[in-house]
Amino acid sequence: MSGADRQVAVKNPEVLGPLVELLDQLLELTHASGRVDLSGRLGIARARLADPRVRLVVVGESKSGMSTLVNSLVGTAVSATEGRSSVPVIAEYGQQAGAVLVKAGPGGVAQRTAVDPRQALAELDGGDVIRAEFTQPSPLLAEGFVVLDAPGSPAETPATWSLIAAADAVLYVADAGVPFTPAQIEQLQRIRQVCPTVVCVLNKIDQYPQWPQVQQHDRTLLDEAGLAFAVAPASARLHEHAAATGDQRLDLESGVPQLLDHLRSYVLGRADAVAVEAAVRDIGLITDHLALALRSEAETLRDPRRLTGITEQLRRTREEAEQLRQRTANWQVTLADGAGELMADTEHDLRHRLRSLIRDAEADIMKGDPAKGWADFGADLDAKICEAVEENFVIAHYRSVELAEQVAAKFPESGIPTPDLKLDNPGDVGAVLEPVAALDKLDSAKHGVTQQVLTVLRGSYGGLLMVGLITSLLHMSLVNWYSGGAAVLLGVNALWDDRKARRQRRQAEAKMAVARLMDDVIFQVSKESRSRLRTVQRSLRDHFTEIANSTLRSVDASLRAAEEAATLHSGAGREQRLTEIERSLVRLREIREHADSIGENPSY
Repeated sequence: MSGADRQVAVKNPEVLGPLVELLDQLLELTHASGRVDLSGRLGIARARLADPRVRLVVVGESKSGMSTLVNSLVGTAVSATEGRSSVPVIAEYGQQAGAVLVKAGPGGVAQRTAVDPRQALAELDGGDVIRAEFTQPSPLLAEGFVVLDAPGSPAETPATWSLIAAADAVLYVADAGVPFTPAQIEQLQRIRQVCPTVVCVLNKIDQYPQWPQVQQHDRTLLDEAGLAFAVAPASARLHEHAAATGDQRLDLESGVPQLLDHLRSYVLGRADAVAVEAAVRDIGLITDHLALALRSEAETLRDPRRLTGITEQLRRTREEAEQLRQRTANWQVTLADGAGELMADTEHDLRHRLRSLIRDAEADIMKGDPAKGWADFGADLDAKICEAVEENFVIAHYRSVELAEQVAAKFPESGIPTPDLKLDNPGDVGAVLEPVAALDKLDSAKHGVTQQVLTVLRGSYGGLLMVGLITSLLHMSLVNWYSGGAAVLLGVNALWDDRKARRQRRQAEAKMAVARLMDDVIFQVSKESRSRLRTVQRSLRDHFTEIANSTLRSVDASLRAAEEAATLHSGAGREQRLTEIERSLVRLREIREHADSIGENPSY
């Protein structure tokens, strides 16, 4: 059979099979320990490994053409493009086209009803429909993809996050007319925390000639936010038109074939690596949780007389952990002092940069008449202000990372993790500077022809009258060649002096306009900078407080395990339990080492 006749398995069972066996072994240990929460997490991890397909979840903002793009990828209509669907749509491979509507039945029991695919599209907005499942003999689906069309933006539809959590890759669709907003960048950061494989798609490039600039801007925003996502331009409608007419050149212009190639090479190509990385991470976390309580119990069982010493040591550790939660803790003091210094240094850096811009702007103003090219001068100054603010935000970010490392060094344990502080959209300063008024216009620059003529007449009148009176003593008429020449000379001089005075007034007015603009910029950016740094301070405080709380919970669990072990009086019972614990610890260590070896060499 060809690829169009059957679906191929994407994930390699030879690579993932050993990890599935390790998860099964670890699942037995979590059941034995009574950790239902860890068992549930292992079940989800195992289900994702065992599924050979790749789940591609398509999310995006409303009106971004997300449903049209889903239909283009699948090759047929599986998502409603008219109106707004409120239920998820799942498209997977099938030799025959079909559709199933899952509806809420009596008592909350889901009922599956097979319908015609076209009828399913018409019923998607039904209030009792939970989801729609389509099967299509699509080439893309035959290659191992399962496409899930989310019902809306994650910000508007919280249920979308459950789809993202189960995804192997996320396709984030945005309108190609405008760059990403800060809210969208924040959304992408949250999506990466849930699913690290993300591809951004700029849809509707046929409607926006400026899409290359938007694409470049989006790439800059993503890089500055630490998001190494591809930004693929596409037009789903051009692709549909090209498919209907058979125009291959138009199809290439749509960008959809290039997007499909990227999905095959990037998403399918690294499906095994992503699955292995997630599974190894889950195994390491769960083995650490299980081993912590087992070690405390084993120490008490080996020598019950050490219970007092063990509990005293644990209580001292608990006191230290409790002290870490106090406001007087070293890390709290370091954080408070560091945050204050960071705010002061950031504001000083901003003022220094803007004062340098003011000096440079005044020097440019004094070089000539500022009225000439005042609009270009203002645009250039705005660009320099944006650049200065961006650099100020970048410096604040790196200083925040240094502060996080300084706070982590105050903890007694080594290797305390620091939070992943993201660069908070330094390139998108437009929203920050939006309340700032534009550079004032130069009112004194208005000097019409009539005013210039009157200035020349006033100057020439004095020259004509003065020289004419002198020459009249020589029995010459009041208006003669000498008085006329003097009138012209003094008229031109009056015009020159007037223009010089006006230029000086315009220069002074331009300096005042620049000063007012910089005052507004300092006021607005300082407020935004302090707000961002307070957010960083709260993030650091919450992060390190959670570390202190986790230490407390671990110590409390160890105390309970030690006390329960001390109540086991029978020698045979202690030996038997100790043997079980040692066997479990050996199994945990073997599972962890085996998983790490697979993670280091996925082809293992």
